[in-house]
Amino acid sequence: MRNEVLLTGATGLLGRYLLKDLLVAGVPVAVVVRPSRRNSPVERVEAIMRFWEEELGRDLPRPQVFTGDVNSENLGLAEEDVRRVQDSCKAVLHNAASLTFHNGGRDAEPWRTNVQGTQNVVDLCQRTGIDEFHHVSTAYTCGLRTGTILETELDEGQSFGNDYERSKVEAEQMVRSTEFFKTPTVYRPSIIIGDSQTAYTSTFHGFYAMLRLIYTLLSSDAFTNEDGIYSSRIKMNGDECKNFVPVDWVSAAIAGILVDQSHHGKTFHLTADTPVSSQTMIDVIEHAIGFTGTVLHGADKPIENPTILEELFYENMQIYEAYWRHDPHFDKTNTEAAIPKLKCPTIDHDLLTFLAKTAIEMGFRADDRVYRSATNSNGKADSTLPSAAIS
Repeated sequence: MRNEVLLTGATGLLGRYLLKDLLVAGVPVAVVVRPSRRNSPVERVEAIMRFWEEELGRDLPRPQVFTGDVNSENLGLAEEDVRRVQDSCKAVLHNAASLTFHNGGRDAEPWRTNVQGTQNVVDLCQRTGIDEFHHVSTAYTCGLRTGTILETELDEGQSFGNDYERSKVEAEQMVRSTEFFKTPTVYRPSIIIGDSQTAYTSTFHGFYAMLRLIYTLLSSDAFTNEDGIYSSRIKMNGDECKNFVPVDWVSAAIAGILVDQSHHGKTFHLTADTPVSSQTMIDVIEHAIGFTGTVLHGADKPIENPTILEELFYENMQIYEAYWRHDPHFDKTNTEAAIPKLKCPTIDHDLLTFLAKTAIEMGFRADDRVYRSATNSNGKADSTLPSAAIS
């Protein structure tokens, strides 16, 4: 019986939440997973499942596990597994992606996974007769556009800040132009950060990258300062706003839309109603690490006679230079109609501080043992992750 959803990227941050939320919602799931250096795909998935069962305090059904890789033809599946996909899967939720910003050429990331990987998934769908396609894209297909970005828009002739954005536009265009599919469903989250309840994350890009770099620099013997005052200039105005969304909400939103066929065939901006200002981000980083003295120098003003600390900071943050621009306003008409009761948590100073401190406690490494012992935003031990709501 063809009733399973084939999920890619199941071992990534969003993927592990999607796996849990779909299974909790009663959706049979199959996953395509690569082996790691130490564990087989089955072992990797089983570790995730046992973790969720411990967190939820209940048994969960197991997904069907296929050994493969989206960067290979037929996703690297054995012929027998291709037949099993054809026999058991009715839909694909394509979540696997590369977050690489820098272009290493069309044969490197992010193009290899985001474009060629998507093509491989599309080709497998055509071969196996899967015509229901759910695609995780990004709100930043808008590139450098300003103003209001509609869910119905994609290629408006915009410029881009990095190759990740370009590759995701190309992938989304590919999915939309595949005539074999029923009208595909596209999910466009903004910047995914940690869990709003536990603060767990397994990826440390964007805000986490700045936090990690500053923490590392200020922990160095070369910059030891007993009074905790570091006068450093940051090329921001303070009013730039970034759109952060917690992974648990994004996953719950996707699962909620996927299980309701009446909303299929649309595009959904999974974005926050209240963005976070760069001033708040700097305040949070100072508070989480325990220092003061950061000066918002202005976004367009060159830093003259930079200190060694400033030179090291900008040398390491260069890849994210375009990242700190002011985000546009993302229209959410389709999202609000589909999941009216599932509101995105507000990422305020306290919650962002909780996320930052937990990342520091984790040593900026994905370690489920830390996840289990993480404290909630009230500072109390919280080893229970409530099941994400499905509206």
